[in-house]
Amino acid sequence: MKNQVQLIAYVDRLGGGDLRALCALLTEGEGNPLRGAFGGVHLLPFFHPIDGADAGFDPIDHTLVDPRLGNWSDLAALGAEVDVMADVIVNHMSSQSPQFLDYQARGEASEHAGLFLTLDAVFPDGANEALLTSVYRPRPGLPLTVLPLADGSKRIFWTTFTPQQIDIDVEHPSGQAYLEAILRRFAEAGIRSIRLDAAGYAIKRAGQSCFMMPETFAFIAAFSARAKSLGIEVLVEIHSYYRRQIEIARQVDWVYDFALPPLVLHAFAFKTAQPLKHWVEVRPANALTVLDTHDGIGIIDIGADASDRAGSPGLVPPEELDALVEWIHDNSGGESRQATGAAASNLDLYQVNCTFFDALGGDGRNYLLARAIQFFLPGIPQVYYVGLLAGRNDMALLKQTGVGRDINRHRYSREEIDERLQDEVVRQLLQLIELRNTHPAFSGEFTMERSEASTLHLAWTQGAHRAALIVDFSDPARHALRVTQEMGADRVLRFDGGAAGNP
Repeated sequence: MKNQVQLIAYVDRLGGGDLRALCALLTEGEGNPLRGAFGGVHLLPFFHPIDGADAGFDPIDHTLVDPRLGNWSDLAALGAEVDVMADVIVNHMSSQSPQFLDYQARGEASEHAGLFLTLDAVFPDGANEALLTSVYRPRPGLPLTVLPLADGSKRIFWTTFTPQQIDIDVEHPSGQAYLEAILRRFAEAGIRSIRLDAAGYAIKRAGQSCFMMPETFAFIAAFSARAKSLGIEVLVEIHSYYRRQIEIARQVDWVYDFALPPLVLHAFAFKTAQPLKHWVEVRPANALTVLDTHDGIGIIDIGADASDRAGSPGLVPPEELDALVEWIHDNSGGESRQATGAAASNLDLYQVNCTFFDALGGDGRNYLLARAIQFFLPGIPQVYYVGLLAGRNDMALLKQTGVGRDINRHRYSREEIDERLQDEVVRQLLQLIELRNTHPAFSGEFTMERSEASTLHLAWTQGAHRAALIVDFSDPARHALRVTQEMGADRVLRFDGGAAGNP
């Protein structure tokens, strides 16, 4: 991956168009501030259909571009202009897929009979309460759904996320062939990197957690090796206890830094940099840094280990974690509360649904500081399309769909985009992106300087090039980003009065 900021976006929600319109938005037009702004773009599911039960994460056909967005040639044209990342949804597929409908119609006579994971495939000797409750769950309830077959019989299928998302047996030849076809299609389209979605749940074993087991790592390693042979880099998406995330990072190419968003919010809420600085000291460097994604703001990533009865502590104490969630709800005027937990469908136990800008109470200065922290940490920064435009919570869409995550999945028309690009916070965020993409220091050595508890001091140095960021969470007047270039010229970007000054 290029050592530059990446964009994360739904094709149809940024500009309201298709692949060609998105390509034009990112690559064309004199004076277009988005032209050349990103080293890569992560396209969230663009497969058929994009509007299923889980916004494209329940593909009916993972090898078909939704015709409303274009075709594989359009995607290849975008890939010729900017590096493209795409999702490989390794754990499940839609209950409306041709493969599953054929299995429902023909049962064991179907050529796809081994593709879908059933209860008895994991528990051939039967499952009892102890076995089922040992399974790690990201959501309430059991990961099982009873569905009928055409002959009147019923089978119990493994459904980790929703009843419409049927888990695949990735160890069966049919499952392996299914995933191989996706990789080949991606390689043919020029996709340079992939994100393994829900990979932590891909392998199931009776009596175990069925999450990030040794067998899971073996699957990820084998799949990654196959992707690399086709010229594709692999990012693994895992929400988990922070020490486990560090261990996972040692065994894969790239991981997300999901601990960063709640820790940055914690620093602003409690006016201390201590937990954040501890994370900077131990975090994996092979990370894609994020503040927001298409999902919610993770909580599990900095909390205590839920799977450890001994209660291994998190990066922040439980009472501060609870207070942080309430702080976000208060900052958003209660909007995030309406989109989180039992208040909304598509429930996740470990996330708060809110735009990052609203999680900070719409404070432009603090928002830019948060982005500066993100850009200064080792790794590849990704900026979500709503965050790029300093987006607010979309309560109308939440009311329309009842899906909590839709609060942070606004559909921007081209006119809205043009308007938001004139906003001062957005303009200065783009300046920060340009600085991160072009300043030579970010290809050099990273250090975190010693500082008092309330202050975070990060720096990059390469020869005469230096970029330093100082954030004092207790004293806004001390916030500064200082840039030194080869001739000794010194520039200071100060965050004051709700917005940053020009660099």
